[in-house]
Amino acid sequence: AHVLTGRGAEQHSKGSDTVAAFIGLALALGLPGRAGSGFGTLTGQGNGQGGREMGQKADQLPGYRSLTDPADRAHVASVWGVDPDALPGPGPSAYELLDSLGTPEGPRALLVFGSNPVVSAPRAAHVTERLSALDLLVVADFVPSETAALADVVLPVAQWAEEEGTLTGLEGRVLRRRAHLSPPPGVRTDLELLHALAVRLGQPPERFPVRPREVFDELRRASAGAPADYSGISYARLDAGEALHWPCPAVPGGDHPGTPRAFLDRFAHPDGRARFAAVEHRPPAREPDAGFPLYGTTGRVLAQYQSGAQTRRVPELAEAAPEAFVEVHPDTARRLGLADGALAEVASVHGSTRARVRVTRTAREDTVFVPFHYPGAARANLFTGDALDPRSRMPEFKVSAVRVTPVGERS
Repeated sequence: AHVLTGRGAEQHSKGSDTVAAFIGLALALGLPGRAGSGFGTLTGQGNGQGGREMGQKADQLPGYRSLTDPADRAHVASVWGVDPDALPGPGPSAYELLDSLGTPEGPRALLVFGSNPVVSAPRAAHVTERLSALDLLVVADFVPSETAALADVVLPVAQWAEEEGTLTGLEGRVLRRRAHLSPPPGVRTDLELLHALAVRLGQPPERFPVRPREVFDELRRASAGAPADYSGISYARLDAGEALHWPCPAVPGGDHPGTPRAFLDRFAHPDGRARFAAVEHRPPAREPDAGFPLYGTTGRVLAQYQSGAQTRRVPELAEAAPEAFVEVHPDTARRLGLADGALAEVASVHGSTRARVRVTRTAREDTVFVPFHYPGAARANLFTGDALDPRSRMPEFKVSAVRVTPVGERS
């Protein structure tokens, strides 16, 4: 038995509690450490797991090391050849950063790599205003996204099939990636861009390598001894076909086999025992009321990916899922005067989006669903709010109090 959750379990103002409850269920059933069993979260991106392990959050260092731990700071600083005091403290969460853009206390310039917050961020209209308030917005991407359309400078970069590196799966297995194509002339990789920027800012060229293998070796050193220890994993071992799972420490005189099953012998507490985290139910930041009587939730459709900047450009995928829709139960549609195939407005206290009505009995009577892949007035995140989980700082994408009203004529 395996407890698997999608991103929806986390994307609430109480998402950490929900995940803790799922982990508690897995512990109560004795799943961790048992073959073919356990708990896991399916990420929304191809290397979402590896990014989390290597410091993509603003309070992390590589290997799940912490920016607030003096020993962790000292170790990583020694790998990077800098003074530990030169490392910053924890930064704001993603939404809090976007919310502060262009304000007196916030950044005046932003460099965005392969992200499309104009469509994907909560309170999308507000975030668009904040991006527009910047003195300088630079977007590095390989498609002209809605965020790139706002940019002062757009830097073309290589895409996934033109780069090599590694991916880490849900189970902690590190997978080798190889480039399939060469990027067009004049197109740089992300590493090359970061290297050139760092050098212009006065950093030694050798501190920012451009070869993926060198960066991976740096990550191995930076993660050595950390919870997500990659130090015993190498390109040579991966290229030889070894199935390596972290933690895989470097060991003298041989190769560590990796850890395909975590928590087999003990948990990460001094006594080796797991801990249950007791949680209590909390309501969402805003519940339905007379003015906004329904729950609105957002999510994905099979034919589109993330903000749709890539997949909306593929004719076959655009034909399969060409526009935004709002799923409504037949009884709810009848009560609100919503006709199947007609346009409707889905509104909250934060904003509103327009989508085509799709009447379906699989919907709950008190809930409507809108996919978030579409641009312009069809952005589902126009009605999502800015409530954040107090621990993870994850926005509450998955539940809003909304009303749905018909607009326009059927077409």
